[in-house]
This record gives sequence, structure tokens and C-alpha cells, in this order.
Amino acid sequence: MPRPLIGITTYVETSTRYGVWDVPTALVPTGYYELVQAAGGTAALLPPDAPEAAAEVLDRLDGLVVAGGPDLDPVRYGAPRDPRTGPPATLRDTWELSLIAAALASRTPLLGVCRGMQALNVALGGTLVQHIDGHVLSPGVVSWHPVRPVPGTLYAALVPEESEVPTYHHQAADRLGRGLIASSHAADGTVESIELADPAHWVLGVQWHPELDKDTRVMSALVEAASARSTPA
Repeated sequence: MPRPLIGITTYVETSTRYGVWDVPTALVPTGYYELVQAAGGTAALLPPDAPEAAAEVLDRLDGLVVAGGPDLDPVRYGAPRDPRTGPPATLRDTWELSLIAAALASRTPLLGVCRGMQALNVALGGTLVQHIDGHVLSPGVVSWHPVRPVPGTLYAALVPEESEVPTYHHQAADRLGRGLIASSHAADGTVESIELADPAHWVLGVQWHPELDKDTRVMSALVEAASARSTPA
């Protein structure tokens, strides 16, 4: 049986790491596709495309990972820009919100990571806190803190104990979007994961970075859900 195909969204940055070349580059940290592969899936990297292509792309995938990255533009959730919010990534915002909408419509298993969790919340009408202190301790350095699962949730079924997770974010979910519930919290009350209340559709967003963790339970569960979806009845 073929391994499920998991799409992973990519960054678009200017890179100077290709010898003399200084060109816009679609890229993603290797931890994302390595984690998908370790969990039994095949990874496909998804550079930004026209929003109307999202449904066709989802038709070819068994699961979707929306990767971390820059802040969403606050215009996406009707808020004025906080001076601490990063510059807009308009192309990526448009593409990823379109992919999320298509994944929700097609009931494709979906995992949002950090920015991806925030994008999931915004796609369903939620809002974000544009700055919180204490979750980024030093620029470019990932820190670890405990998260506590909410009993009875999908996340708690996967990781029932309080666990330390690698984190690097200065924004967080505020008002939750339609059909979403919080499934874990940090010690300061920050929502650390969200999921659909509908247990029949595997959708989970985590505020931390599982691609930097040795714990594969979350990604393995996504791949398992994607595999079940791709297997003929």
C-alpha cells in the first residue's frame, strides 16, 4: 500500500545560500519533511499558487501540514496592526488560507504548526493576540515550556500527559474560530493547541514546533488519519 501523501506549505524568502545566487526561494526547514517521513508518510512541498488552485491540490493529497513562519497580516482578522507585528506575507497568507478552506471543505486531515495553527483559527473567523511575552526568550533561539492537554480532546488522546514542547512564537489565538476548541494550554493560560470539535474530521493546530521534537505522536496521528482517508473502502 502506498504511503499517504502529505503536503507541506513553504516559505518564500530571498536566499543567499546557493553559491553566487541571490534569488527568491521556496523552502521549508528539513525537520518538517523528515518528521512526515519518519511517521510513515511521503512529503510534498507546496509553494504558493493561485488561490483557485487550492481545491485541485487538495484532491491530490491525503493530508496537509501548514508550516510555521511569519505573522499573519492583521487585516485578515479585522484588526489594526500592532507595531510588534511583522511585515505582511500577502502571497503566503492568501495561499495558505485557501488551502485550509479547501482542506476543511474536503475533510482532508490537517495539522497547523505555529503560524499554521494561527492561520487555521483565522480561516474559521477567529482572531489573534498580536504580541505576548515569555514565549520567545531570545531571537532565533527555540525555548521549551510545558503544555497541559484538555481532557477529552483529540490532542489529549494523543498526548495525555503534560509535556515539554519546543516553542518560538510571540502571537497566539485569541477568539477561537467557528467549530474550534482549545485542547491544551501553557502555564500562563495561552492556548497552545486547537482542534475541530467534530471528532469525525482530523484537524489539529499546535502552537509549538513538533518538527523540532523527538516526540512523533502528533505527526504519526496525522499520517494515520491520512492513510485511512486514502485507503479505498
